Amino acid sequence: MARTLIIGNKNYSSWSLRPWIAMRVAGIGFDEIVIPLYEPGSRERALTYSPTGKVPALADDDIRVWESLAILDHLADIVPQAGLWPSDARARAHARAVAAEMHSGFAALRRHCPMNMWRPPKTRELTAEATAEVARVEVIWTDCRTRFGKDGPFLFGAFGAADAMYAPVVSRFHTYGVQVGPVAQAYMAAIMALPAWQEWRAAALVEPWVIQQCEVDWPAVPRERPPGGG
Repeated sequence: MARTLIIGNKNYSSWSLRPWIAMRVAGIGFDEIVIPLYEPGSRERALTYSPTGKVPALADDDIRVWESLAILDHLADIVPQAGLWPSDARARAHARAVAAEMHSGFAALRRHCPMNMWRPPKTRELTAEATAEVARVEVIWTDCRTRFGKDGPFLFGAFGAADAMYAPVVSRFHTYGVQVGPVAQAYMAAIMALPAWQEWRAAALVEPWVIQQCEVDWPAVPRERPPGGG
């Protein structure tokens, strides 16, 4: 099977965004299959690509990889010229650590601020747990930018796997009006200016599927209009 990334809804699937944006920015060619989340038959379809029945998953010839961070590691192995991890050993170790922290943590932020790209930006009051996790994210971003980011606008200068892992957090902070300092604001602006980000978001805005548990304003479903007002 040609290299194919199996993903969920672009409006909601934060885990799918991670390998997708990494591959787009790095110029790694792939086909995509969208399996909308929580629809009848969705899990059964996903099981044909991943033993967990979840997305994302990568089919790369006869190789199958699931879990976002594992996909990023696989891509770094097979396309080393993409530079998904920093070449400097110290920076690379730090990038792996903060990427793994994102992969395993921040449950309160995920619950309270689900990714929702079509929701017009509007401040949402945070829980104490989510507030603490926002503060930790800002520390991570500021520390990485200060120590390792002198050669570009991203966490380790050039865009890489760590940025892909935090891209959905940028979306969450933007959607829910989360206040951060100037270093984090500049980092968010750099991520959202990426053509790959704009491509993903444009597709998200026109998707038909609505997931109630991801709509914090339910029963209202406020939606930004796609470019051109369609």
